Amino acid sequence: MLLRLWLGAADLARVRVADVPHPAATVSLACQALRDPATAVRLPDLAQRMAAAAPLVRPLHHLVPSHGLMPDFMTPSDGLESLEAGLAAIRSTAPHRVRAQVATAYTNVPVTPMRRRFAAADPEVLDIMVTALRHYFRAVLAPYWPALVRDRGHEVDETGRRFARSGVDGVLAALPAGLRWRPPVLEVDTWPAAGTRDVHLDGGGVLLVASPFAGPRPRVLVQPGRPAFVVYRTGSPLAVTPPRADAVHRLLGHTRAEVLRRVAGPGRHTTSSVARDAGISPSSSSEHLAVLRAAGLVTSHRSGGTMVHRATGSGTDLLGPG
Repeated sequence: MLLRLWLGAADLARVRVADVPHPAATVSLACQALRDPATAVRLPDLAQRMAAAAPLVRPLHHLVPSHGLMPDFMTPSDGLESLEAGLAAIRSTAPHRVRAQVATAYTNVPVTPMRRRFAAADPEVLDIMVTALRHYFRAVLAPYWPALVRDRGHEVDETGRRFARSGVDGVLAALPAGLRWRPPVLEVDTWPAAGTRDVHLDGGGVLLVASPFAGPRPRVLVQPGRPAFVVYRTGSPLAVTPPRADAVHRLLGHTRAEVLRRVAGPGRHTTSSVARDAGISPSSSSEHLAVLRAAGLVTSHRSGGTMVHRATGSGTDLLGPG
């Protein structure tokens, strides 16, 4: 089906690009992508981690089709800031939306008792699915997350340069296959179906979300009063390799490297949360963060009475693949 998104002047002023990967949506997309033999060949390390995590993620693989349509609520527009926020957005989906979207995704999927319960928005099955999503992120994606964040940052930088040269028209015109900018309409090739659907965004704007795990056809989520959430395959080569944990630990020391790795992950990182996650005291956490900040690997800002920390581009580059 051809989806035509009509962008008025207010929408064009609200075109945004997600500057970090969406943790929960990335898990949903990866659980399909890595079951595709061609993707598994390109990403053998991730595919091996997925196979090793099979007992924990088996419910997710059973509930989410291995290809084709996926329920929209599995790639929520909310929850970009952390994995837990995204999982909360998925879990809070209204039952009528769960039932409608799962029924559509299951059109050609064999019926099983658990799938039947999922299609009926059974709260227990939704909890099982969310738990499996969390296990998937930790077991498969977490070690590679700094590399994914780094690659997303490079692409955002390039988008910024394109905007400086040719404005929002240039950004939209450079979107990859499946998306075509024919002012004032953004055409989207969605999943096979007859006909054309026109959607007027009425000032809500667009949030563009690139992912190396997105399928060949873009995914679009349109909700009243919200930006249209457009997920598409990144134009950069899919190249995620094992992180250089040993080299980073030798350079920084085990504890300081672990602190950097924690603040490079998704979520909100305070001095206390870093201390808890890294298994050190708050004073030690503060000291290591100060050294990393002085080296340009971490930035910190005060939010209320709390210091919040995040890895810089240099920090994620250091943790990335070598």
